Amino acid sequence: MSLKLGLTGSIGMGKSTTAAFFKEAGIPVWDADAAVHEIYAGEGVDAIAKLVPPAIVDQSVDRGILRDEIAKNGNLLSLIEAAIHPLVAKHRKKFLKQNLAEKIVLMDIPLLFETGAQKWLDAVLVVTVPSETQKQRVMSRKGMTKAHFMAILARQMPDAEKRARADYVIDTSNGIDAARRAVHTLIEQLNGQIDA
Repeated sequence: MSLKLGLTGSIGMGKSTTAAFFKEAGIPVWDADAAVHEIYAGEGVDAIAKLVPPAIVDQSVDRGILRDEIAKNGNLLSLIEAAIHPLVAKHRKKFLKQNLAEKIVLMDIPLLFETGAQKWLDAVLVVTVPSETQKQRVMSRKGMTKAHFMAILARQMPDAEKRARADYVIDTSNGIDAARRAVHTLIEQLNGQIDA
């Protein structure tokens, strides 16, 4: 049975880069966002077509149109989540089954605490940076607006609360090499606990 380490962090905190360091170290990574992308190009199309017909373009879900429709209709997000979450759970179970022999698996989940995922995980790692660094990183992204950034933050648990709930915290503001070293140190620590 694998140790399931959850990875989360607010937008712009370095979560994707941190997940890549785990993958680079040979740890299997399940990415919730990638799973949703896959579902939106496959078995989730029918569910979204029933809820938001304009969001289906070329037999796939157009996330930009979907995001715009959600912004117009406050109730839509919970309906979409109710339709898509069971498909995401099925995708996750398949990943865990395929990696049963691994000592550690990383579960990259942006809204980890917000969706209660900590209940089925063995430990949680939160990545963080000071708020000014976060803002600079996010606002430099193509197409990002202040309003969109604020809307994302409104859906996410505050960084301080995430850090308080975490088992492990990595500050990614000290550069790539320091973050990579912190990941390798954590992997060694977890392996030590498993082998003990």
